[in-house]
Amino acid sequence: MNMKLKKLPLVLTVLASACLSASLYAKDTDVSKLGSSLNAMGGERATNADGSIPAWDGGLKPGSLSASANGDYTDPFASEKPLMVITGTNAAQYEKLLTPGQVAMLKRFPTYRMNVYPSHRTTHMPDKINAATRDNAGKVTLAENGYGIIGYNTGVPFPMPTEPLEVMWNHLTRYIGSSVQREMASATVEDSGASTLVTYEQSVHFRSAVSDLQPEENALYFSMIRALSPSRVAGEITMVHEPVNQVAEPRGAWQYIPGQRRVRRAPTVAYDNSARYSYGQLTSDGVGGFNGAPDRYDWKLIGKQERLIPYNSYKLASKSLKYADLLKKNNIDPQYVRYEKHRVWVIEATLKPDARHVYGKRRFYIDEDNWQIASSEMYDSRGELWRMYESYPIQLPDVDVPFQAMEATYDFISGRYATNYMTNETQQKMVFNQVASKENYSPAALRRYGK
Repeated sequence: MNMKLKKLPLVLTVLASACLSASLYAKDTDVSKLGSSLNAMGGERATNADGSIPAWDGGLKPGSLSASANGDYTDPFASEKPLMVITGTNAAQYEKLLTPGQVAMLKRFPTYRMNVYPSHRTTHMPDKINAATRDNAGKVTLAENGYGIIGYNTGVPFPMPTEPLEVMWNHLTRYIGSSVQREMASATVEDSGASTLVTYEQSVHFRSAVSDLQPEENALYFSMIRALSPSRVAGEITMVHEPVNQVAEPRGAWQYIPGQRRVRRAPTVAYDNSARYSYGQLTSDGVGGFNGAPDRYDWKLIGKQERLIPYNSYKLASKSLKYADLLKKNNIDPQYVRYEKHRVWVIEATLKPDARHVYGKRRFYIDEDNWQIASSEMYDSRGELWRMYESYPIQLPDVDVPFQAMEATYDFISGRYATNYMTNETQQKMVFNQVASKENYSPAALRRYGK
């Protein structure tokens, strides 16, 4: 695969392309705000008007919370009690803080409820990532109508965003360690409550952790994922080369199928093709909330809002739980899900008239501190709400990484849902920040790995 970066035009102010909405925010390149009125990641440092969202005081510092040998974390907020419990019967009282997807969940599934706790802004990132973020401000630019970025290596590319795709690029490049190796599980849960579980091992290396990657190369990260169970899929491997600009160069994907004993291209690992083993419940570009090329949508920046989102999901990540404890009919068992009030960036994507995708519109709620999509709604071609996504974040102070305990995508029509990234039954601790070479992610390496 040719990983050389094509020459991309600089975008210095508001893009002329119709795919980008007019900005709600004036361009601001005052780097001195990072570390003063804004925290190092670009979030507002101060509390909100009524104090229900606290000021950011540095987050969970490195070493403030340890993990056991198998990667189990003690919940620092285990003694807290919910401030309120939102159900279908009292949802109207809190509707200003709820997303349309959460309102729909409360109406559709009587088993769904939201336990709302005091808010804690625990996100913390390493000094080198914060320094890179500061250096990115005003220097990293959008290119190709916002479908790529240039001048980027690591950190938050747009800590003071004014365009919808600047916000989305902050999510696409969010820091979850420079690399990660882990075992995990995904599940598809039927409306009857029966579930199909698949386990994997995965390695991901972002560009800053690839030793022989040149600055001009069009690469954001490399990923390899191998199915471990059930036996009918065990040994299947998918490898991805993720470009920074997928319009200039499409995502490269390959698969190894044990029965065929050969490596083949996998062009369907993108857009609205079904994510592997999700049985149509999850699109390829819905993993992680959104991934891949944003070129099929027109984007709009709605602004910042205060919303109730999953946060500090230590209880949900506990190794004392089995997957069966979590995977209940219609939704994850709500007793293990913690919601808090936080500020989120809200952006909306509307399918272009000449583009194809099963989702006609999508709305994203992105946390101001960790830049992870906290929640999103997906609408069908008729404008009907179809699915809702939620991410369940967790800060890992022993490695100084904001991460996810798991994620879920709920279907209002079928009553099914899909989960991803679960590690409750995994007895191996995740490994972060290892260095790799491009050769580790070559088709030849995939072939050797599969044998």
